[in-house]
Amino acid sequence: MTTIRVPLSTVAHGRSGDKGNHANVAVIAYTDTGFAWLRTHLTREVVAAYFAPLGSSRVERYEAANVRGLNFVLDDVLAGGASRSLRSDTQGKSLAVTLLQMLIDVPAEHGEMLRPRQTLRTPEGTGNPA
Repeated sequence: MTTIRVPLSTVAHGRSGDKGNHANVAVIAYTDTGFAWLRTHLTREVVAAYFAPLGSSRVERYEAANVRGLNFVLDDVLAGGASRSLRSDTQGKSLAVTLLQMLIDVPAEHGEMLRPRQTLRTPEGTGNPA
């Protein structure tokens, strides 16, 4: 199978934040096909290796299939947390954006993993592609 390398943000969006000295990083696929790919390829080990320079003591992964999401908990990644850390991102708000920049190998024909185009509705009922 031919693959291409793209940022994770091509097939998913995310959110992150702090829980004391720990952080949650949620990755939400745009489509069911993308979620199936994430479940197989975005493992705890992959995320732990990606964030290894931050010194997390443990990474756990939880699935939220009803929203096509994976939630990663990174223990001890915030260097003490919001009130103690000297890091620029003491609350882990940038961790999702950082993870979404990770390059991943997806099938060359990955159209079913992409965000569906949406139509914006105007008061007159006409739409413009978003």
